[in-house]
Amino acid sequence: EVQLVESGGGFVQAGGSLRLSCAASGFTFDDYAIGWFRQAPGKEREGVSCISSRGGSTYYADSVKGRFTISSDNAKNTIYLQMNSLKPEDTAVYYCAAHRSLLLLRLWASYWGQGTQVTVSS
Repeated sequence: EVQLVESGGGFVQAGGSLRLSCAASGFTFDDYAIGWFRQAPGKEREGVSCISSRGGSTYYADSVKGRFTISSDNAKNTIYLQMNSLKPEDTAVYYCAAHRSLLLLRLWASYWGQGTQVTVSS
């Protein structure tokens, strides 16, 4: 059974930091790109960042470039999203996601986690 289990969400003031983690199981981690989407109330789900199976390539949405950093630990089948300089507009449910294609993972995923709430107060 494929599982993507997120952790690390929470409540933080604007300008603060959070680190999200996503532990993957049930598929060959090295064969997939893995990343993060987010969905704010009343808005569509959007791709935030993703990383290739061996970490050589990354993607960031323009809205988070320079503030968020994605990384992977293939030995632990886990990826991380370090979020710095958080803004109220970053408030959303963050979903871990996986797809064989890094390019396609910018738009959609084959597998999804359950999501973790991130709330940034002004």
